[in-house]
Amino acid sequence: MKLSIVTTLFKSAPYVAEFHRRASAAAQRITDDYEIVMVDDGSPDDSLTIACEIARQDDCVRVVELSRNFGHHKAMMTGLDHARGEMCFLIDSDLEEDPALLQEFFEKMQATDVDVVYGVQDRRKGDFGERLSGSIAYRLFNMLLSHPIPRNHITVRLMKREYIDSLLLHREQETVIGGLWVITGFRQAGLTVNKLQRDGTTYNYWLRWLKLIDSLASFSQMPLVAIFYLGIIISGLSALVAVGLLLHKLVFRGAVEGWVSVMLSVWFLGGLLIFCVGVIGIYISKIFIETKNRPYTIVRRIHGNGPI
Repeated sequence: MKLSIVTTLFKSAPYVAEFHRRASAAAQRITDDYEIVMVDDGSPDDSLTIACEIARQDDCVRVVELSRNFGHHKAMMTGLDHARGEMCFLIDSDLEEDPALLQEFFEKMQATDVDVVYGVQDRRKGDFGERLSGSIAYRLFNMLLSHPIPRNHITVRLMKREYIDSLLLHREQETVIGGLWVITGFRQAGLTVNKLQRDGTTYNYWLRWLKLIDSLASFSQMPLVAIFYLGIIISGLSALVAVGLLLHKLVFRGAVEGWVSVMLSVWFLGGLLIFCVGVIGIYISKIFIETKNRPYTIVRRIHGNGPI
């Protein structure tokens, strides 16, 4: 198998048929030896039904049905795990990225001899708040990582088999695929693409915030190190304040009156302690989840006439 096109399905019913048509046409311009792997991530609409009907009519299509919704990132990794191609083109099925981009990605890979060609938005989509929050998240994330993530990178990418096999060695239960793409290494090159913006995205601000926290806890120990240095700074400042109060008492023969400063200090340190315990709790919860060694995803059934 020369080429695999992998996508995930979640509330994708309006796009599945058109995605299949465009993806098939794009693949046939490169090779006749290809497959399309669709992973149904517990979609609540008719995505699975439509995909299975397509698989019955096209032997190049296989549908991997998960037992429930495991999340976009795990569904993508499951699709890659079931792909058999020497090259794999990963792309979302909502047509925000045109499957016809495969030709550009293939030409870029051939010209540069890299292992991965990934898509990059020329300009981040969305309203001002979305662009600002995205920019802040990228800056904060990359400040704390030893291997920064390319700015405004997107899902669509073409990968060689050696890279895919190495990527699949990562089996974290809490999967943040953007970080895994980077830390896997190999030679990678970006390609600027035009990504459409559709209404009704499943990624709201709250989910983006949770994903940022999850990403930081998964790929950086800096928050824990920062707590250590924060403790040193607070201890040093407290010692300086204590020395100042002692000198004020001995030199000026007076004590600082009032409880306002005391209460403010108690509230500040109390809130700081709760924050630090919360950060530690996030890391402990990740250890708790990973040590359970639960299945990565559970495949209910594989649909399609092609070989498995």
